[in-house]
Amino acid sequence: MSKPLLEPLLRHLRIRKVMPHIPKNSILLDIGCGTKATFLKSISPYIKQGFGVDFKVQDHQFHNIQTKQLKFKNYLPFPDESFQVVTMLAVLEHIEEEKEILQEIYRVLTPGGKLILTVPSVWSQPVLEFLAYKLKIASEAEIRDHKRYYDRKKLKKVLVEITNFQDFHHQYFQLWMNNFCTAVKKA
Repeated sequence: MSKPLLEPLLRHLRIRKVMPHIPKNSILLDIGCGTKATFLKSISPYIKQGFGVDFKVQDHQFHNIQTKQLKFKNYLPFPDESFQVVTMLAVLEHIEEEKEILQEIYRVLTPGGKLILTVPSVWSQPVLEFLAYKLKIASEAEIRDHKRYYDRKKLKKVLVEITNFQDFHHQYFQLWMNNFCTAVKKA
């Protein structure tokens, strides 16, 4: 089965959106890195060290990137305050335990560390379903696995009010189909 045509383009646009927010030489955790850790490999020259976790990836070490197969069960296998940056690009909408993963991210971030995430907006659901189910240019399995869609208010509530992040910044991108958000762990 061939890979849906739209996904590489959307991935490229997410990476372009995220890159300016990653401090050079940082230690970064990418949650939901995918089978090939494409994002981590693409930013490898800019970061000191990168770790990727995903239930689909194999344990592997290459240059300054390490991947670990992990199915999230309310715990990330890293010590407190291990990372300066955590990225979740098109992942949070797939995780059943939303509050728990965000609390774990908060725990593993250093004080002043940054969470960078992208998630589909509430307005994207009918569009994504049409692209996947009718036009077959987005992955049906990925769209069926979405547990929720977000808007600014929903993201702010879960990140600031529930998880205690601060410096919440949000914007819609890709014609309001996606949310881009950064939040910082209190220093």
